[in-house]
Amino acid sequence: MHIHILGICGTFMGSLAILAREAGHRVTGSDQNVYPPMSTQLETQGIELIQGYDPAQLRPAPDLIIVGNAMSRGNPCVEYMLEQGLPYTSGPQWLHDHLLPGRWVLAVAGTHGKTTTATMLAWILDQAGMAPGFLIGGVPQGFDCSARLGETPFFVIEADEYDTAFFDKRSKFVHYQPRTLIMNNLEYDHADIFPDLAAIQRQFHHLNRLVPGKGLLIRPAGVAALDEVVEMGCWSEQQLTGLNSQAEWSAQLLQPDGSCFAVYHQGEKLGEVSWSLSGDHNVMNGLNALVAARHVGVLPSQAIQALSAFSGVKRRMELLGQVGGVSVYDDFAHHPTAIATTLAGLRAQIGDAPLVAVIEPRSNTMRLGSHSDRLMASTQQADQVFWYQPPAMDWSLASLAAACPVPSEVYGDIDQLVKRLVQQARPGMHLVIMSNGGFAGIHTKLLTALKELPND
Repeated sequence: MHIHILGICGTFMGSLAILAREAGHRVTGSDQNVYPPMSTQLETQGIELIQGYDPAQLRPAPDLIIVGNAMSRGNPCVEYMLEQGLPYTSGPQWLHDHLLPGRWVLAVAGTHGKTTTATMLAWILDQAGMAPGFLIGGVPQGFDCSARLGETPFFVIEADEYDTAFFDKRSKFVHYQPRTLIMNNLEYDHADIFPDLAAIQRQFHHLNRLVPGKGLLIRPAGVAALDEVVEMGCWSEQQLTGLNSQAEWSAQLLQPDGSCFAVYHQGEKLGEVSWSLSGDHNVMNGLNALVAARHVGVLPSQAIQALSAFSGVKRRMELLGQVGGVSVYDDFAHHPTAIATTLAGLRAQIGDAPLVAVIEPRSNTMRLGSHSDRLMASTQQADQVFWYQPPAMDWSLASLAAACPVPSEVYGDIDQLVKRLVQQARPGMHLVIMSNGGFAGIHTKLLTALKELPND
């Protein structure tokens, strides 16, 4: 078939495009904003990308159009597709109908850590020789690309609670029917489509209803929002995890920054993980992935060995470069909790070294101001914060900056922001760029500007 994907550069849709091509289809796609790493990955895979949504791209008509959830009524391609009666579906529905039947699906859900945990799980299975398929909403470091069909029934998928398409307002993850399910955590997010936390919990309940009786739900102990989801009903086995706790599965920190931790099952020590990652959140991600891998037959000792060799995910505290003693990182921060945990992990790792955060509140939830009361407090582990005010945000960051617990500056111009960062740069500084978008290419601009500084 010729499959054309509208919104192909989204992390989910780009990964789906790779699966469709591997399954033997001709795949093309279009998007309005094309930026790395997904655009680079698609081009490497030989998938044709079209900039923009001119309906001419649908002539001659493809056999099927897969519509990304960023598409809405009024989009020229969407309107043409509907007017002409062209066949279309959503990405999650296409997976459900064509790729997931007969697979053992291992799904990773939660407000935070989905991409990292799914990558860890796929990595563990791969290192154990289980050749899994996977679809990850990011670009993992240990694999050639973010998706593959695999050679066995096992399929790891990042299970997102965001809605499916303009014509299907259910959460994406209800299409996946997992046998092994990780619920990492749960907070209020996606304020553009969910009115409150209870609405998200209802979707998680719908997901939980799909896990078969001999399936497994893995979740951290003592998370009230998840406890309430399970109280709505649970028909499968559960296994609880915890950090420095008495949970059935526990991780005990051996280094304060999380770079080394021991794994315990029912009080018995199974081994130690030493890796390049940091932060309590990543320790929990790794523990949950280990438990999920055990459900499909991977020995904990194998999982511990695999995690110790895990190299991470692009845009998740990815070290982009070190110039003149300044370390520049890229992090996919979409929520105050994600900002806080990432900065706390790096602070534990670098001690008293200067830590500067550069933040674009780009997610729909943060743009709407739903977490504005928590946003400033999330940066307390930094020494200084530079905020970028996106043009489309209708509330002012400057009005909150005075409440920031650390020195804070707000900029509305990327070039001026880069200039200011270069002025502040000094050897030993760790500079973290935090956004869930392209941030107007600030990463490349900053590294280039730092390289142009005189060596003295």
